[in-house]
Amino acid sequence: MKASEIWSVSQVNKYMKQRLERDEQLSDLWIRGEISNFTHHSSGHMYFTLKDKDSRIKAIMFQSYNRFLKFVPKDGTKAIVRGSISVFERDGAYQLYAREMQPDGLGSLYLAFEQLKEKLSREGLFAPERKRQLPLFPRKIGIVTSPTGAALRDMCTTIKRRLPQTAIVVIPALVQGVEAPASIIRAIQQANRQADLDVLIVGRGGGSIEELWAFNDEYVARAISASAIPIISAVGHETDFTIADFVADVRAATPTAAAELAVPHYMEYLGKVRQTEERLHRAMHVHLQTERKRLAQLQNSYALRKPQRRLDESRQRIEDARLRLESTLALKVRRERERINYLQQLVKRTRLPEQLGQRQSDLRSTLKKLDQLMEKKVTEARYTWNHALAQLDALSPLKIMQRGYSLVYQDGKLMKSVDDIATGDKLVIRLKDGTVGTEVREIIREGTEDGS
Repeated sequence: MKASEIWSVSQVNKYMKQRLERDEQLSDLWIRGEISNFTHHSSGHMYFTLKDKDSRIKAIMFQSYNRFLKFVPKDGTKAIVRGSISVFERDGAYQLYAREMQPDGLGSLYLAFEQLKEKLSREGLFAPERKRQLPLFPRKIGIVTSPTGAALRDMCTTIKRRLPQTAIVVIPALVQGVEAPASIIRAIQQANRQADLDVLIVGRGGGSIEELWAFNDEYVARAISASAIPIISAVGHETDFTIADFVADVRAATPTAAAELAVPHYMEYLGKVRQTEERLHRAMHVHLQTERKRLAQLQNSYALRKPQRRLDESRQRIEDARLRLESTLALKVRRERERINYLQQLVKRTRLPEQLGQRQSDLRSTLKKLDQLMEKKVTEARYTWNHALAQLDALSPLKIMQRGYSLVYQDGKLMKSVDDIATGDKLVIRLKDGTVGTEVREIIREGTEDGS
């Protein structure tokens, strides 16, 4: 026997632990048995043995899991425990590491509930992206429930109180017993054959877990998932949860709450409409006041009150600029001529042909630059002149008259209000291309119906 083939106890226990933990079936399983040797340690952990008539297994439930238990385990309690099998290496004993625990009896229903919930969740039936938004103002609502239950009366009363114009279609169904799942499925399918239903409420009033069990049926869940109409699940009380709640587009705590979720209260939106209307009136009033002030400022502006004076002032500024430009150009021409005369005298004195040729070239270049400068200055002055004339032309009242406006005169005085005119007055109307003489026969003041 080789020394390398001899294992230590620790190695054997560690190997067994790894083998057990790699077994997928042992990593998550449910075990039914009777609790014995129960100890709730001061650390918060629970130690116990789970046994049946032929065998037993040690178990531990850590405090992080057992704090969610809805009952207090004790010796003799029959329970269903969920967990994984592994080895406690120190003692070389395998044991159950519990994560969930339910009393047996109701526990079997809970186990079926959890298994179906996990199955449908893996298929994606609970995915948030599948959930559809409910219409804000549904025109017709379908209700799948017992026609004799108090839940139906509560839902109808709530819907009519909150949104009276909403139509309600009741699709009767059994909501309790062996035949209830098939009845609920038929009702959902019947509702989907009515193309005008906007929302479908499926549910019933409160009851025991056995009475609500029809809504934990797999085929009911799939019928809800396949519905083309958004579904609100309304089963039992606020603390009751069923598979239908997870599959439905919206889960309501109670049937009455489902009716409140299905339709808004019309008074809330009526109040919002009134508030919006008031804000709109206030905004329009502020806008009109602002525009009136702006119009008054334009009417009192210097440009509109004295357009001829503005034109004269602009012409004066242009004339001043022209005179300054002519003076500057004249000075430059005089200086250049003096410089040319000087150069000519210098050439005569030096009598050097080569210097003369160079000076003549400089002179031609200077004259060319002078011509370019003068042309540039004249162009700039012409642009400034034309720009100023365009601005003045845009501000001219005659320009405004070309767009269809006219001026009314009486005895050479411009009329600004009907208060200055009386019936029978002779008026002169000046248009863009001439004047018209007229006599006043009727005066209609703005804001009156009788013309007075």
